[in-house]
Amino acid sequence: MLLSGGDPLTIADDKLDWLLTRLRAIPHIEFIRIGSKIPVVLPQRITRDLVRMLKKHHPLWMSLHVTHPRELTPEVTESFGRLADAGIPLGSQTVLLKGINDDISVMKPLMQGLLARRVRPYYLYQCDPIRGSHHFRTNVEKGLEIIKGLRGHTTGYATPMFAVDAPGGGGKILLAPDSIVGRDGDDLLLRNFEGEVYRYTDPGGVLGTNRRP
Repeated sequence: MLLSGGDPLTIADDKLDWLLTRLRAIPHIEFIRIGSKIPVVLPQRITRDLVRMLKKHHPLWMSLHVTHPRELTPEVTESFGRLADAGIPLGSQTVLLKGINDDISVMKPLMQGLLARRVRPYYLYQCDPIRGSHHFRTNVEKGLEIIKGLRGHTTGYATPMFAVDAPGGGGKILLAPDSIVGRDGDDLLLRNFEGEVYRYTDPGGVLGTNRRP
């Protein structure tokens, strides 16, 4: 169950408590996830009273929306810490934005900074083709380039999944740099983050058959 858009943390504690209580009473809801930008843009909202109330509704997860490492201020760090200390697993969803974070020199410290604050980088989203967003959009290759620049150059925990949200309700489609070079008999040929090709024994497999080493 996801609570999102408008931001659920903009409503008062008692109203949010009421809503979470009602949702928790529905038998088939196994856990609740809150999507919020508030811990980043209004960290003062993450009070001790709020996290004390949220703690009553476990299992509760929170998806944060962080765009740039400059957002990781002391106040934001404290807000993340209060949520994490309350046992709320935190994940980040970052939108790739041209001229803002479309460079590995920005994205790497962002992802590592999130991880250092107990926030797991989860998704890197391709910017949706919505009205008014054209100047923010990069091509898809840029996202793959950033993922390639993270892999092997930081911990896997700091490497998000790159996703395109398919228009027309198609859902999230995950994209990744292609590491399959081809096949040589029972060996699958794989390229690592440094560009070196390695053999991996894969008897009876067909993956890579149509590719030339």
